[in-house]
Amino acid sequence: MSLQLQAPCSIEMVVKRSRFVAHASPVSDEAETLACFERVAVPAANHNCWAWRVNGRHRFNDDGEPGGTAGRPILAVLEGRDLDGVMVVVTRYFGGIKLGVGGLVRAYGGAAAQCLDQGRFKEKIIWRRCEIVADFALAGPLHQLMEQEGARKLGETFTEQGVRLDLKVPQGRIEPLRIAINELSRGEARLWLSR
Repeated sequence: MSLQLQAPCSIEMVVKRSRFVAHASPVSDEAETLACFERVAVPAANHNCWAWRVNGRHRFNDDGEPGGTAGRPILAVLEGRDLDGVMVVVTRYFGGIKLGVGGLVRAYGGAAAQCLDQGRFKEKIIWRRCEIVADFALAGPLHQLMEQEGARKLGETFTEQGVRLDLKVPQGRIEPLRIAINELSRGEARLWLSR
Protein backbone atom coordinates (compact mmCIF):
# COMPACT_ATOMS: atom_id res chain seq x y z
CA MET A 1 0.00 0.00 0.00
CA SER A 2 1.32 3.43 -0.95
CA LEU A 3 2.08 6.20 1.50
CA GLN A 4 0.90 9.79 1.16
CA LEU A 5 2.46 12.92 2.58
CA GLN A 6 0.19 14.59 5.13
CA ALA A 7 1.56 18.17 5.02
CA PRO A 8 4.13 20.19 3.04
CA CYS A 9 7.77 20.11 4.15
CA SER A 10 11.03 21.63 2.91
CA ILE A 11 14.79 21.65 3.43
CA GLU A 12 17.80 23.57 2.20
CA MET A 13 21.28 22.17 1.58
CA VAL A 14 24.51 23.33 -0.04
CA VAL A 15 26.63 21.15 -2.34
CA LYS A 16 29.91 22.71 -3.60
CA ARG A 17 28.50 26.23 -3.21
CA SER A 18 25.26 25.44 -5.11
CA ARG A 19 22.19 25.91 -2.92
CA PHE A 20 19.38 23.35 -3.26
CA VAL A 21 15.95 24.08 -1.77
CA ALA A 22 13.51 21.17 -1.81
CA HIS A 23 9.76 21.41 -1.25
CA ALA A 24 7.45 18.38 -0.96
CA SER A 25 3.67 18.74 -1.01
CA PRO A 26 0.66 16.43 -0.99
CA VAL A 27 -1.27 16.58 -4.29
CA SER A 28 -4.39 14.76 -5.46
CA ASP A 29 -4.39 15.46 -9.21
CA GLU A 30 -2.44 17.11 -12.04
CA ALA A 31 -4.07 20.51 -11.45
CA GLU A 32 -2.70 20.48 -7.89
CA THR A 33 0.80 19.64 -9.18
CA LEU A 34 0.73 22.76 -11.35
CA ALA A 35 -0.50 24.91 -8.45
CA CYS A 36 2.21 23.43 -6.21
CA PHE A 37 4.92 24.20 -8.79
CA GLU A 38 3.71 27.76 -9.23
CA ARG A 39 3.66 28.25 -5.45
CA VAL A 40 7.24 27.08 -4.72
CA ALA A 41 9.28 27.51 -7.94
CA VAL A 42 11.58 30.55 -8.02
CA PRO A 43 11.80 32.05 -11.54
CA ALA A 44 15.10 33.80 -10.70
CA ALA A 45 16.77 30.50 -9.72
CA ASN A 46 18.89 28.58 -12.21
CA HIS A 47 16.73 25.43 -12.16
CA ASN A 48 13.37 24.32 -10.71
CA CYS A 49 13.38 20.55 -11.20
CA TRP A 50 10.47 18.38 -10.13
CA ALA A 51 8.73 15.02 -10.04
CA TRP A 52 5.32 13.80 -8.92
CA ARG A 53 3.35 10.59 -8.50
CA VAL A 54 -0.46 10.74 -8.38
CA ASN A 55 -2.80 7.74 -8.55
CA GLY A 56 -0.09 5.53 -10.00
CA ARG A 57 0.89 8.04 -12.72
CA HIS A 58 4.09 10.08 -12.71
CA ARG A 59 5.98 12.87 -14.46
CA PHE A 60 9.29 14.63 -13.96
CA ASN A 61 11.26 17.54 -15.42
CA ASP A 62 14.97 18.42 -15.48
CA ASP A 63 14.40 22.16 -16.19
CA GLY A 64 17.60 22.61 -18.17
CA GLU A 65 19.87 20.28 -16.19
CA PRO A 66 21.45 17.46 -18.27
CA GLY A 67 18.83 14.81 -19.13
CA GLY A 68 18.13 12.34 -16.34
CA THR A 69 20.19 14.16 -13.68
CA ALA A 70 17.44 15.97 -11.76
CA GLY A 71 13.79 14.99 -12.30
CA ARG A 72 14.51 11.26 -12.65
CA PRO A 73 16.48 11.04 -9.34
CA ILE A 74 13.67 12.92 -7.56
CA LEU A 75 11.12 10.49 -9.03
CA ALA A 76 13.34 7.55 -7.99
CA VAL A 77 13.06 8.69 -4.37
CA LEU A 78 9.24 8.84 -4.64
CA GLU A 79 9.13 5.37 -6.22
CA GLY A 80 11.65 3.89 -3.79
CA ARG A 81 9.53 5.01 -0.84
CA ASP A 82 6.28 3.93 -2.55
CA LEU A 83 4.80 7.42 -2.24
CA ASP A 84 1.69 8.50 -4.11
CA GLY A 85 -0.09 11.84 -4.14
CA VAL A 86 3.23 13.67 -3.66
CA MET A 87 5.15 16.32 -5.61
CA VAL A 88 8.74 17.38 -4.94
CA VAL A 89 10.28 20.53 -6.44
CA VAL A 90 14.03 21.07 -5.99
CA THR A 91 15.28 24.58 -6.81
CA ARG A 92 18.99 25.04 -7.54
CA TYR A 93 20.95 28.24 -7.24
CA PHE A 94 24.22 27.61 -9.14
CA GLY A 95 27.29 28.28 -7.01
CA GLY A 96 29.91 28.42 -9.77
CA ILE A 97 31.23 24.84 -9.48
CA LYS A 98 29.99 22.19 -11.91
CA LEU A 99 28.88 19.00 -10.15
CA GLY A 100 29.03 16.58 -13.08
CA VAL A 101 26.36 14.01 -13.91
CA GLY A 102 26.91 11.86 -10.82
CA GLY A 103 27.08 14.89 -8.54
CA LEU A 104 23.80 16.27 -9.92
CA VAL A 105 22.04 12.92 -9.52
CA ARG A 106 23.25 12.68 -5.90
CA ALA A 107 22.38 16.32 -5.12
CA TYR A 108 18.84 16.26 -6.53
CA GLY A 109 18.02 12.79 -5.21
CA GLY A 110 19.61 13.66 -1.86
CA ALA A 111 17.66 16.92 -1.55
CA ALA A 112 14.39 15.10 -2.29
CA ALA A 113 15.21 12.35 0.23
CA GLN A 114 16.22 14.78 2.98
CA CYS A 115 13.07 16.81 2.41
CA LEU A 116 10.83 13.73 2.60
CA ASP A 117 12.68 12.61 5.75
CA GLN A 118 11.04 15.64 7.40
CA GLY A 119 7.52 14.59 6.35
CA ARG A 120 4.70 12.75 8.10
CA PHE A 121 2.97 10.06 6.10
CA LYS A 122 -0.19 7.99 6.16
CA GLU A 123 -1.24 4.95 4.18
CA LYS A 124 -3.01 5.88 0.96
CA ILE A 125 -5.95 3.68 0.10
CA ILE A 126 -6.52 3.31 -3.61
CA TRP A 127 -10.21 2.68 -4.21
CA ARG A 128 -11.65 0.82 -7.20
CA ARG A 129 -15.30 0.93 -8.24
CA CYS A 130 -16.91 -2.48 -8.48
CA GLU A 131 -20.27 -4.04 -9.09
CA ILE A 132 -21.82 -7.19 -7.66
CA VAL A 133 -24.79 -8.92 -9.29
CA ALA A 134 -26.46 -11.63 -7.21
CA ASP A 135 -29.71 -13.33 -6.26
CA PHE A 136 -31.97 -11.52 -3.74
CA ALA A 137 -31.30 -14.19 -1.12
CA LEU A 138 -27.60 -13.22 -1.03
CA ALA A 139 -28.15 -9.50 -0.33
CA GLY A 140 -27.71 -9.78 3.47
CA PRO A 141 -24.62 -12.03 3.42
CA LEU A 142 -23.07 -9.87 0.65
CA HIS A 143 -23.45 -6.74 2.79
CA GLN A 144 -21.61 -8.58 5.61
CA LEU A 145 -18.78 -9.59 3.24
CA MET A 146 -18.50 -6.03 1.97
CA GLU A 147 -18.14 -4.75 5.53
CA GLN A 148 -15.51 -7.39 6.38
CA GLU A 149 -13.42 -6.41 3.33
CA GLY A 150 -13.69 -2.65 3.93
CA ALA A 151 -15.90 -2.02 0.87
CA ARG A 152 -18.29 0.94 0.80
CA LYS A 153 -21.70 0.71 -0.86
CA LEU A 154 -22.38 3.51 -3.34
CA GLY A 155 -25.76 2.27 -4.56
CA GLU A 156 -28.14 -0.67 -4.69
CA THR A 157 -30.60 -1.57 -7.47
CA PHE A 158 -33.19 -4.34 -7.55
CA THR A 159 -34.06 -6.03 -10.83
CA GLU A 160 -36.09 -9.09 -11.81
CA GLN A 161 -32.89 -11.17 -11.67
CA GLY A 162 -31.82 -9.99 -8.22
CA VAL A 163 -29.75 -7.24 -6.65
CA ARG A 164 -26.99 -5.10 -8.17
CA LEU A 165 -24.60 -3.44 -5.72
CA ASP A 166 -22.41 -0.54 -6.79
CA LEU A 167 -19.44 -0.20 -4.41
CA LYS A 168 -15.89 0.96 -3.97
CA VAL A 169 -13.29 -1.44 -2.64
CA PRO A 170 -9.70 -0.88 -1.47
CA GLN A 171 -7.57 -2.17 -4.34
CA GLY A 172 -5.81 -4.75 -2.17
CA ARG A 173 -9.15 -6.24 -1.01
CA ILE A 174 -10.73 -6.85 -4.45
CA GLU A 175 -9.40 -10.38 -4.93
CA PRO A 176 -10.25 -11.57 -1.37
CA LEU A 177 -13.76 -10.15 -1.81
CA ARG A 178 -14.11 -11.84 -5.21
CA ILE A 179 -13.07 -15.21 -3.72
CA ALA A 180 -15.43 -14.82 -0.74
CA ILE A 181 -18.36 -13.92 -3.03
CA ASN A 182 -17.62 -16.92 -5.23
CA GLU A 183 -17.53 -19.26 -2.21
CA LEU A 184 -20.67 -17.75 -0.66
CA SER A 185 -22.71 -18.00 -3.86
CA ARG A 186 -21.14 -21.21 -5.21
CA GLY A 187 -20.14 -19.30 -8.32
CA GLU A 188 -23.55 -17.70 -8.95
CA ALA A 189 -22.73 -14.11 -7.91
CA ARG A 190 -20.09 -12.07 -9.72
CA LEU A 191 -17.85 -9.12 -8.85
CA TRP A 192 -16.81 -6.85 -11.74
CA LEU A 193 -14.53 -3.83 -11.85
CA SER A 194 -16.43 -0.78 -13.10
CA ARG A 195 -14.92 1.59 -15.62
